Amino acid sequence: MFIRNPLVPELVVTDLTTSLDFWVTQMGFDIAYQRPEEGFAYLDLQGAQIMLEQYEPQVGQWLTGPLEAPLGRGINLQIDVPAVAPVLQRLNAIGWPLFRDVEDAWYRADEVEAGQRQFLVQDPDGYLVRLVERLGERPLQQA
Repeated sequence: MFIRNPLVPELVVTDLTTSLDFWVTQMGFDIAYQRPEEGFAYLDLQGAQIMLEQYEPQVGQWLTGPLEAPLGRGINLQIDVPAVAPVLQRLNAIGWPLFRDVEDAWYRADEVEAGQRQFLVQDPDGYLVRLVERLGERPLQQA
């Protein structure tokens, strides 16, 4: 039985086929299930889940305003992966631009710092995606 997460973002996309190529082929997600007749796909990457729905202006989708590229302004989707290198290699092979290059970042989390190797990329509709490889924790560095 497929387990659905309690919080799963659903992105409205302009072309489901193009988006599936990005999310599945390049990012490494699996299609958990889809309804092609409705332009819908539910994706999973080791528990990270996202839904894609193709924009159809005549069907009354839940939109709060007009869609203007880039979509998803003001949000970035952080997705944990075992390693960022394989995704970077796939993106590089097709010449897909990065929004922010790979970096090791350490963020304070109370009395420790949590490390992650990360980079940001935009999907075909401009949604900002941050892929993260966990580096562990270390004692808080004093400034």
